[in-house]
Amino acid sequence: MRDVAIAAGVSPKTVSNVVNDYVHVRPETRALVQRYVEELGYRPQAVGRQLRRGRTGAIALAVPHIDVPYFADLAALLVSAARERGLTVVVEQTDGDIEREREVAAGFPVRFADGLIFSPLSMPPSELEAPRHDTPMVLIGEHGGGAAVDHVTIASVDIGAVATTHLAASGRRRIAMIGYKKARPLPVMQQRMLGYTQALRAAGLPVDRALIRDVPEWNRQPGADAVDALLAEHPDIDAVFAANDVLAIGALSALHRHGRRVPDDVAVVGIDDVPESRFTTPALTTVAIDRAFVVESALEMVTSRLADPTLPPRHLTAPHRLVVRESA
Repeated sequence: MRDVAIAAGVSPKTVSNVVNDYVHVRPETRALVQRYVEELGYRPQAVGRQLRRGRTGAIALAVPHIDVPYFADLAALLVSAARERGLTVVVEQTDGDIEREREVAAGFPVRFADGLIFSPLSMPPSELEAPRHDTPMVLIGEHGGGAAVDHVTIASVDIGAVATTHLAASGRRRIAMIGYKKARPLPVMQQRMLGYTQALRAAGLPVDRALIRDVPEWNRQPGADAVDALLAEHPDIDAVFAANDVLAIGALSALHRHGRRVPDDVAVVGIDDVPESRFTTPALTTVAIDRAFVVESALEMVTSRLADPTLPPRHLTAPHRLVVRESA
């Protein structure tokens, strides 16, 4: 800014007035300053300018784990969709920790963002209804159902049922599930397990609790470990329903090590349709959640609430579909 002021023979304040479109600058002075702005390649600091106008042009995305493929893909989609609207995205990882989530909901890590898109795991709906800041907040995912806030949810009960029904319809009778967490039974796990048990009963199959395997986290190694244990104790299993795709990928690896053919001996179905699922051997059958719908809906809710904070809360459910590949 100082270089532009010296070249144009004006004060830095006048340069600031020009780049911020203040009306009280004489036309000939404005033209002169704009000329040197272009010649010298000066770029005003967008954040400072937008803060003075009451907006930063940034949307915050807070998710449990950015290294989980589902959330990584969601973040990439949001960055692209926001860019089309002239917005930027700031990503915050909460690790699903309730205190960290409370900080996010209170606005501390995202205080410079115009809006917050938030995937909580631990905060109760009563707390999510009353964030201690005026930044528009949209929930995404299964958690927080019933809270009087904008929410794009996932129909995880139906998703679990779709996956399990597909396995039962192919003649599988000993269908295991991997992905429950006894120590921390979060809504997404409870809902997907409920869909699994409902589909088993609808198919006339017993619910054998010994075939529901606890995992410490939803990742590849726990998926492989769960299948190792299942095969050791229940070698007659003929299908595995994994609560997400990365667990399913771990399951495929374990089955290969044990010499079980997929899908001939054991069929496998996951959830999420992460990009990696198309390239496993065999390619993974999964239930795809429409992440583009989640992103576009959440972004539209945030921008609409910025324009009109008095809008009533809206709840939408993301579409899903069975993607049949080679594993089941």
